[in-house]
Amino acid sequence: MSKKQKTMDDFLYHIYIHMNEVDQFVVFSGLKLQQFLSAVDPIQNVLLLKHSYTDGLFNRHTQLDYVSTEELPHFLKKANNTAELCWIDFVNERQLNQLTPKEQAELLYLSHKREPVQSPFSTKLQNRYVYCSSGEEKMTKIYFRKLSDSEVLTANVFNQLIKEKESTSSFFRRKTKGQIPAITPEFLKAYRSFAKEGALFSLTRAEKSNYEIEVRNLSHYHFPDEIWDDLKLILKERQDEIIPIA
Repeated sequence: MSKKQKTMDDFLYHIYIHMNEVDQFVVFSGLKLQQFLSAVDPIQNVLLLKHSYTDGLFNRHTQLDYVSTEELPHFLKKANNTAELCWIDFVNERQLNQLTPKEQAELLYLSHKREPVQSPFSTKLQNRYVYCSSGEEKMTKIYFRKLSDSEVLTANVFNQLIKEKESTSSFFRRKTKGQIPAITPEFLKAYRSFAKEGALFSLTRAEKSNYEIEVRNLSHYHFPDEIWDDLKLILKERQDEIIPIA
């Protein structure tokens, strides 16, 4: 007997991923700032290069606003996922005060073009990320100092969604915490070839109360916003790979 064709309601989450290994960035669509900050190691401070946030602290040297560690929760609550946002993380304000005019100019270029003049990673700021998003374009471009952190991010996002789903079902009460289905970054890395081409990763419930991720190659799409317009048609096509989550 052939499997029943899944409908939109059978999927829990979709995320588009397109990785550039050479330049160490990943373009995501379907990722929110709240998901990112919840899925990576704690970030200390955020220098706002392009934003609509009105409660930031002001650094006189760079003439730029920033968000301190203590204010990050407030920043998340006020974050507008439809507005343009670009930021770079840093350890302390003393580092900002050491930036030369040239280094500050490169940060402004980075926020405008979403690409660096040289490297997106500042030796003075010791940043791990550069985060640029556009609600209008439905995309988020993130530079990773360690590209493997992109798989950590994606795996944690999927695992958090599964955990939330399990916590609201009777299935959760029959399992211990250690038995909740999860995927590891190392296992997900085996499917990096799809991310390098540009692919849609769709989380769905599988048989026997487990989960799986359906992967569809979308290398023929050049603009992420078009994917969501065509999502129903895309999901009718056969997946290129299925990633099991036990």
